[in-house]
Amino acid sequence: MTKQTKAYILTLMVVTFWATAASAFKIALRDVSPYTLLFYSTLFSSICLFIILCCQSKLALLFKSNRNSLAKATLLGFLNPFLYYVILFKAYDILPGQIAMSLNYGWPLVLTLLSVPILGQSLSRSQLLAVLISFVGAVIISTRGNILSFGDVSRFGVLLAVGSTLIWAVFWLFNAKDGLDPVIKLFTGFTFGFLYTTLFCLFTDGITIPSAHAWPPLIYVGLFEMSITFALWLTALQLTTSAARIGNLIYITPFFSLLILNSVVGEKIYPATFFGLALIVGSILFQEWMSRPQRKSL
Repeated sequence: MTKQTKAYILTLMVVTFWATAASAFKIALRDVSPYTLLFYSTLFSSICLFIILCCQSKLALLFKSNRNSLAKATLLGFLNPFLYYVILFKAYDILPGQIAMSLNYGWPLVLTLLSVPILGQSLSRSQLLAVLISFVGAVIISTRGNILSFGDVSRFGVLLAVGSTLIWAVFWLFNAKDGLDPVIKLFTGFTFGFLYTTLFCLFTDGITIPSAHAWPPLIYVGLFEMSITFALWLTALQLTTSAARIGNLIYITPFFSLLILNSVVGEKIYPATFFGLALIVGSILFQEWMSRPQRKSL
């Protein structure tokens, strides 16, 4: 089996796990609060990442991390998982899973917008067009096609879902390549994120012990939305000969997620959700296609 074939297999596993995330969130939130979900998912994720480090014999590298790397981890851990998932889980608690998931998927376009004030970049016409199309898709999803009225969709929930894309985009802008092993970076970030989450829970809902049937989705989110799936994705990126080859497969995820929300959670999928999501994903692919260097004609 070639490295590229292994990369494809790992990517399809990543797509499957991330596609189940929205359903896992909704199932977990039936029994626990968003903050309890965050506490236990970051706990299990941190433990899992530590085990992965041990299995990869990278524990020694962890203790060689310099102060600058650890200081950066404190910031990144605050942004993700703490702040990002605090906002995202609350959005899922208020909104139908299909709306929260679809709006959250617009983060690459938010990243494009933030690159202007933070990185000093300028936007091309194609990028502006992609952002506009994505915005129209978000409005269609948020209003379920009733653009003149939000109907029974929570405006606060929509604001939270959109806010999560902002936090995620900021996280990736500050998560620049620094030579640190990616799994170590994930572990340190999630460890600090768990500490922030623990303090936050102590001052809000408190730390509660969930009922027995709440444990499976809590563990599942910690392992397959966060730690293991991120490790699989990083491995796939290392194996592939072209990140673009496997990167485009990720855009299957939200459509697969709609199918799972319908079959597992029982959500009725609105045509406006599918159409708006298609606009968002299409605008992202359009932006990526336009940003590629033009091939020289022979």
